[in-house]
Amino acid sequence: MTITKDFIKPMTWQGDSIKLLNQQKLPGEIEFIFLTTIEQVWESIHSLKVRGAPAIGITAAYGLALWGLQSDYTSEEDFRKELLEKVNYLVSSRPTAVNLYWALNRLVQSVQAVHGVEEIKSVLVNEAILIQQEDEQTCRAIGEYGFSLFPESATVLTHCNTGGIATSKYGTALGAFYIAKEKGAELSVYATETRPVLQGARLTAWELQQAGVDVTLITDNMAAHVLQSKNVDAVIVGADRIAANGDTANKIGTLGLAHLAKAFNIPFYVAAPFSTIDLAIQDGREIPIEERSSEEITHIAGTRVAPENVNVYNPAFDVTPNELITAIITEKGIVKGNYAEELKRVKELV
Repeated sequence: MTITKDFIKPMTWQGDSIKLLNQQKLPGEIEFIFLTTIEQVWESIHSLKVRGAPAIGITAAYGLALWGLQSDYTSEEDFRKELLEKVNYLVSSRPTAVNLYWALNRLVQSVQAVHGVEEIKSVLVNEAILIQQEDEQTCRAIGEYGFSLFPESATVLTHCNTGGIATSKYGTALGAFYIAKEKGAELSVYATETRPVLQGARLTAWELQQAGVDVTLITDNMAAHVLQSKNVDAVIVGADRIAANGDTANKIGTLGLAHLAKAFNIPFYVAAPFSTIDLAIQDGREIPIEERSSEEITHIAGTRVAPENVNVYNPAFDVTPNELITAIITEKGIVKGNYAEELKRVKELV
């Protein structure tokens, strides 16, 4: 059974704009918006209209290419100087997910040997398109490797949203569920609601329903009970940045799930492309953790649920130490053991 033909493209290059699935409106409404300026791209990333590390990177790459097409610089030196300024501007939209910087830096590197402003603009567009095309292949491979780790008729728990709408297609952690469906394998999924923005409830549950995957939604604080009582075979999550030693930043709540998985002797897997691995950062202590608006906690769907003027702490991510991770699933294979050595070895092959 092939389900991938009906995937909703989360972003599409239109030549002079970016067609973007507005994830803030899901699951109630499927709305596409058209981004015509780099400022609109920045706002869409920052406000979570697009989210998921690979999807953020792809959208940012298109945003940089869009700025290039619209710029009126005739001096190559001035164009390149402003190009780097725009890279820094887009990176500021969400600092934790390294795919954002990786994609923008790849565009900059792609034009290092190119001369002429118009030629540079053309290469920027082509490189952004290539990043999206490659991401689809990457996610397919991650899904295949992830599926290979599950026993028959597996029950799996996942956190946040790491599916086709968080990438270009298939997803990272959720990619394994789509591959299982294609192969006719029986698979049951528990999806956490993922407070405070409810990516699991709004996005993962919706997306897996669309694909015909057996999904059960739970609140975040039900995870321990589910892992204890529902014969869960594995926990699988995505990542926004992986340090050189394997420490992994992912959606807030991931660290707690990793400790629970260890307590119940359940494998804990991280699925991510190599673009998420940051060998320049030695361990998780160096990963910047984004803090977001207090309203994400004090309000639900625009309605206040907390008292006025209450102090709020709202980190978007936490860091899971490498010793709690059973394996890291990449497009080049499954990495385990000494992550500092293995991640470096495998990434040098990419």
